[in-house]
Amino acid sequence: MKLKLRIWRQAKPNEQGSMVEYDIDGVSEDMSFLEMLDMLNERLTERNEEPVAFDHDCREGICGMCSLVIDGKAHGQNEDGIRITTCQLHMRSFNDGATIDIEPWRAGPFPIIKDLVVDRSGLDEIIQAGGYISSNTGSAPDAHATPAPKRESDIAFDNATCIGCGACVAACPNSSSMLFTAAKITHLAMLPQGQPERYQRVKSMVAAQDELGFGNCTNIGECAAVCPKGIPLESISQLNRDLMKAMFKGDGK
Repeated sequence: MKLKLRIWRQAKPNEQGSMVEYDIDGVSEDMSFLEMLDMLNERLTERNEEPVAFDHDCREGICGMCSLVIDGKAHGQNEDGIRITTCQLHMRSFNDGATIDIEPWRAGPFPIIKDLVVDRSGLDEIIQAGGYISSNTGSAPDAHATPAPKRESDIAFDNATCIGCGACVAACPNSSSMLFTAAKITHLAMLPQGQPERYQRVKSMVAAQDELGFGNCTNIGECAAVCPKGIPLESISQLNRDLMKAMFKGDGK
């Protein structure tokens, strides 16, 4: 395959960036998207040119580090239209001779570090504001010691699959992190262990995302459409229900 890549290049956080074109051939349709970028970087290095900086880690669709906007879609889209992470996108999803636009996550709370790498620590700060449970020290209780209804445990498990990649933020026109925050809140709200801090948690985490500059949710639904783990919009509804109850409680407990 022969391709034309239009890649966002930006040397430093505060410098002006631009799209730069690269021609690459000899791409196998069985390569992953990241392997294709590896090939490009090898050739740039051979020419004493600066390689393209991009995030990656597990390359197994688990961690979500491979955060790229490909042809306007967060993580890109494979030939079957299935939601995936970028590392699971293969070059057979593109036509020979295609022009591919590759950009970083576009959101104010995700400042660009270099090229395609952005700072997503804002999501960590949302979790630090309340995405945890407090427990007494000591040995871990048996798994069956605190029973949970199947419906609630299934919902908790589905929301626990969120990998915090930030695709929901990148896809949202408002740069809202509501789907991410909702997944973390709903996961714990459905479990008995999450009840003592349930309402203080939702107030703290929503306040944190607002302070960090993430936008408001206007129910457009792009977040759920691109989520590689299929977190549903219903999770945002659950967050809103808990937030309303927390406001009426006053003390947040």
